[in-house]
Amino acid sequence: MIFAKIDFINLLPFHIFIKKNIQSSQLKASIEYKKSYPSSITEKFKKRKVDSAFISSIASRNEKFLDFGIVAQDEVLSVLLLPGNEQNDYQSKTSNALAKVLDLKGQVIIGDKALNFYHQNPNLQKIDLAKQWKDKYNLPFVFAVLCFNSNEKQLTKLTKKFNKKYIKIPQYILEQYSQRSGVSKKHILEYLKKIDYNLGIKEKRALKLFLKLTKEKGLK
Repeated sequence: MIFAKIDFINLLPFHIFIKKNIQSSQLKASIEYKKSYPSSITEKFKKRKVDSAFISSIASRNEKFLDFGIVAQDEVLSVLLLPGNEQNDYQSKTSNALAKVLDLKGQVIIGDKALNFYHQNPNLQKIDLAKQWKDKYNLPFVFAVLCFNSNEKQLTKLTKKFNKKYIKIPQYILEQYSQRSGVSKKHILEYLKKIDYNLGIKEKRALKLFLKLTKEKGLK
């Protein structure tokens, strides 16, 4: 099984978990090798170059996925819009589409660089797109879902064991991510409290609504 990895802080607990729970050294190597940003991984998945991956929500239409993804219940801090001239972030089609669904114009920035920007620019005007969605629809926002082309049983068994409350992130890994992103270890841990992974009734309703709204606007 080739599992593609979104190399952002928001999936750090899951990747620590998966390393501990997968015995195959070859699979572990493939997960590290097939890592990139959301839109690139989506393209690889669509071309069947990887077996499973967290796929950007807007691209999950008609794909098979588990009740597992990347979810924000309210503000997320890592998907921002800076009001002004419209400028998409090449790394995530879902975040770009979310801004359009919310009828907001500006520069979209996502991921670790957005989280760093948030903390480095406390006085600069910025809009948290997940919070805007929550305020408008009273629903969480699903940024990505765990899709698969094969190995459904193996993935289901794996994800059912996952509980982020019991995942301890080693200090040396926190330090690595902090140095790479420019985000302090304290802020990384605070940020991860805002990320959920299970897709329940509300999350599925939110995903369905988002896909409906993007279809109405001709976004894909």
